[in-house]
Amino acid sequence: MEEKFQESKVEGRNAVLEAFRSGRVVDKLFVLERCEDGPVRTILREAKKHDTMVRFVKKERLDQMSETGKHQGVIAMTAAYDYAEVEDILNKAREKGEPPFVVVLDNIEDPHNLGAIIRTANLAGAHGVVIPKNRAVGLTATVARTSAGALNYTPVARVTNIARTIEELKKEGLWFVCADMGGTSMYQLDLKGPIGLVIGNEGEGVSKMVKEKCDFVASIPMKGDIDSLNASVAAGVLAYEIVRQRLLG
Repeated sequence: MEEKFQESKVEGRNAVLEAFRSGRVVDKLFVLERCEDGPVRTILREAKKHDTMVRFVKKERLDQMSETGKHQGVIAMTAAYDYAEVEDILNKAREKGEPPFVVVLDNIEDPHNLGAIIRTANLAGAHGVVIPKNRAVGLTATVARTSAGALNYTPVARVTNIARTIEELKKEGLWFVCADMGGTSMYQLDLKGPIGLVIGNEGEGVSKMVKEKCDFVASIPMKGDIDSLNASVAAGVLAYEIVRQRLLG
């Protein structure tokens, strides 16, 4: 997957509107609170059409973020990399003649975690990563740097509804395992075949709605004195248990 454009701040009403209309992926839109004149309403309609996360903030916040000093009440953050479609991920598995292996992330908020997970997904042979459009970090420059080049090779699809995407992928023959401390030890589960690995939010884990869609809940045996692993480390441990089982056939 080639890099299409670098993450950047787009400031000013005409520039932000043009960013939407030219097809650039806008991850977040910051709008001056209580600003609802015609041009801003037009921008908000475009944001809704593209499922862009919108945050209403005070003028001081926009002034701090602004690099030009001419934001006119709107600043858009565009993605560092273009997004793929879920179908692109399945096609990658077909091209390689391998059962699909997809990493699904339920609201990862830390860009370093997302970058590290994309890097691990690439090294473990996953065919792609799926992230949600809302309440989660997108493909920022920090994510790109942390992935250490993996974003050039590992498709990342961004979807509106993770639970619905899991249902659609089940129809393609995948089954799903999510990481949760209350689950069955990963060493007791059969993780071969077409599989989706679901990793939850750093604080709350996998949401109830997403967990209900999963076929298995896997826990990582832990011997230490603290109660959980970092999300990207948990993703790595489980991804490599899937790798181990695939190698054993």
